[in-house]
Amino acid sequence: MSGAVSYHSGLAAESAVAGQYAAQGYDIAARRWRSKAGEIDLIARKDGNVIFIEVKKSRSFDAAANMLGARQIARLYDSASIFLEGEPKGQLSPARFDVALVDGTGAISILENALMA
Repeated sequence: MSGAVSYHSGLAAESAVAGQYAAQGYDIAARRWRSKAGEIDLIARKDGNVIFIEVKKSRSFDAAANMLGARQIARLYDSASIFLEGEPKGQLSPARFDVALVDGTGAISILENALMA
């Protein structure tokens, strides 16, 4: 895939995942939220919880899941920590990390609480 095609494919996957969360009653608080530590694809809220969502798209769910490495997970934790500094309860805010896998057909598989600290 060329860079531009891959970029737009990723944006479409993120939008589809955001739509699925919104349909389940989540408020999408941020898309592609950036900090000095890195980027978080989606941040949602529901029932007082903050949900950090990493979206991975590839030809299959397995291939998408294998794209998430230890260094990226560490950057996600660091970015989430920075985001939580702005929340009323700060680091004590209830939060979880979901991974949303999108396959080549556009099907979505959400792994809730996939990255437990």
